[in-house]
Amino acid sequence: MMNKPSEKITNIEMFENSSENLSPENKQERAIAIYDLIENNSFSLIGHHGPYHLFLSREARHLLFDIRSEQNDFLNSFYLAMGPFRKIVRDYKQICESYYEAIRTKPPSQIQAVDVGRKALHDEGALIVKERLNGKIDLDDETARRLFTLICILRSR
Repeated sequence: MMNKPSEKITNIEMFENSSENLSPENKQERAIAIYDLIENNSFSLIGHHGPYHLFLSREARHLLFDIRSEQNDFLNSFYLAMGPFRKIVRDYKQICESYYEAIRTKPPSQIQAVDVGRKALHDEGALIVKERLNGKIDLDDETARRLFTLICILRSR
């Protein structure tokens, strides 16, 4: 996909339930994913031109994508059911916990083995993001990967 400079996200806000406490690792992953997304993404809302402001929130068993212009004009919003993400998010969270534990206690060879599995699940989650957004948003693989990270954090309990 050829990316025009304006077809990108320039701001992301996440609305999380304040009663949910994120782990330090999740807070760091969220900050990195948002930073990386803002720095480099390919995101095009079908039928509208960017740049875009993206508001993400979890509402019951759905994820709300609220997409606005840089002037905060409403462009589109839609819900994604979280059901298709449930298993991959659970598996990804488990392997991330193993990865963080391995970093603290295991030799580099074991860390690398866990990291390979973590990256494979991350790629699988990104593929689901792309499939679920198909027909609504055109995005590249790296943008889908970072959005999957944010979805995992919103699914955290």
